[in-house]
Amino acid sequence: MDVGNLSDKILNGDRRALARAITLVESGRADHRAQATELLAHLAKSGRQSLRIGLSGTPGVGKSTFIESFGMMLTGQGLRVAVLAVDPSSTRSGGSILGDKTRMERLSRERNAFIRPSPSQSHLGGVARRTREAIALCEAAGFDVVLIETVGVGQSETVVSEMSDLFLLLLAPAGGDELQGVKRGIMEMADMILVNKADGDLKTTATRTCADYAGALRLLRKRPQDPEAFPKAMTVSAVEEHGLELAWDEMQALTQWRRDNGFWDGNRAAQAQFWFEQEVRSALLARLSTPQARADMEQLGAQVSTGQLSPSAAAEHMLASLVVE
Repeated sequence: MDVGNLSDKILNGDRRALARAITLVESGRADHRAQATELLAHLAKSGRQSLRIGLSGTPGVGKSTFIESFGMMLTGQGLRVAVLAVDPSSTRSGGSILGDKTRMERLSRERNAFIRPSPSQSHLGGVARRTREAIALCEAAGFDVVLIETVGVGQSETVVSEMSDLFLLLLAPAGGDELQGVKRGIMEMADMILVNKADGDLKTTATRTCADYAGALRLLRKRPQDPEAFPKAMTVSAVEEHGLELAWDEMQALTQWRRDNGFWDGNRAAQAQFWFEQEVRSALLARLSTPQARADMEQLGAQVSTGQLSPSAAAEHMLASLVVE
């Protein structure tokens, strides 16, 4: 693969080249990883930045419907929008449905939009390991907004906040009283809470749910990266497309405040440090998959099972052998 040629095509906004590049960074082959690293180094010189918006929420809350309506509104304003949707993978077969393009029928036909579903594989947090690199590719391709839709598995799903500038939590009406909102974890990560499906018979319930969560947010410790009144809760209707423009105005206001007060650059620098450490951990874990490491693990495991070695002593032996390598 000609990395230089692929890089030039991506910088010129070639969607086919962008799709090929995302496939490349998602590959686990050693030669592909080397090419992906070279490609990302080329593209980093462009200095292009998008607004990265992470979106989480429980299954069935309407994430795909919201993204389609929100994305259509953004493209209607002349913005280019990329959607990186992470689908859950089967723990048995390893397969994924990857059906987000089917759900986002209107947005998938929009020329200023790009939708790429990816399997979560075995990664925790509902975010594929290479999603961060796919975001960098979309930024280099000139997209103004990158939306990262996660699997939506619960409160442990906070890793998306480590690769986004804004983190939205989408909730359904009647999702619980304000005590639900006091729970730590994902609530502390959210920059905005959007109560979806605020239409029809659920409109009153959505308004009440929004009020409950707004009260819960006031109980959380104030974060330095937030201006007054943030994080905040709002109601939206993805089906009727109500509240989307107001939510977008609030997102822009929060983004501008963070830029003006130095939190934007600081957040991106902290995220880069976080992912450096994650890459080191992943590389160390990968060394446990080598044939020699597996053989050592089996041998030490047999000694542990017969009582010849304690688990902690066996672990020290194993770590020492990895360091020698």
